[in-house]
Amino acid sequence: MRRVSGISIAPVKGFRLLHPEGVELTEDGVLENRRFFLVDGDGARLRSSLTSWPVLVHGEYDPAAEVLRMTFPDGTEVEGSAVELGEAVRCESGGREVEARVVVGPWAEPLSRLAGHDVRVVRPDRPGVTLSEPVTLVSEASVERLAREAGADVDARRFRLLFTLSGCAEHEEDTWAGRLVRAGGAVLRIGGPVDRCAAITRHPETGVRDLDALRLIKGYRGLREGSCVDFGVFARVEQPGTVRVGDAVEPL
Repeated sequence: MRRVSGISIAPVKGFRLLHPEGVELTEDGVLENRRFFLVDGDGARLRSSLTSWPVLVHGEYDPAAEVLRMTFPDGTEVEGSAVELGEAVRCESGGREVEARVVVGPWAEPLSRLAGHDVRVVRPDRPGVTLSEPVTLVSEASVERLAREAGADVDARRFRLLFTLSGCAEHEEDTWAGRLVRAGGAVLRIGGPVDRCAAITRHPETGVRDLDALRLIKGYRGLREGSCVDFGVFARVEQPGTVRVGDAVEPL
């Protein structure tokens, strides 16, 4: 039987992943997931494909209390309000232009120190706009196929997708395009494939490049539209609900 075998979220894009036992899916996705992102001193978004250090930072966001917490590699811990907003910025995220505001708090100094340049946390006006679609998923079987190509274990976390599924055939999730899929108490509409970037070549905890994942995927799957390296799929939320690890996943 197909089941949800793992859930991965991060309150700030690029931060170390958290793995809750369950999440509430809204039409905008999981409210605690990618609610914030990072920009430099000029307001340009820090792209995961070019920036590896954020994965060293552990973050937590409580949307009810509107509190954002961070723990840094040197043990520094900071916490502050997630609604004290400063200047506005406009930049690209999730394939669209996003308007956001700087979140004023105690994290600017330790983030900038870690990066070696000015870094600020920003918050878009509404949840979900930093994502191309609110849900992403991949099967364990697809990751295992890549591992066979690599001749080594591959950690599914490096793909940073919301749901990992067990009980599927390799790349079965690609065959669900356009279909409804029930996952726990939610219903999803599966969309297109996820076009991957260099971020998947890095270890999910250290950020060190340790796997030529793009070349390996291209080698056995080819390229879509001449340049897209696909792994995993997007989905929209047709029916909000709770999804937990162990919940059944059923194409409808």
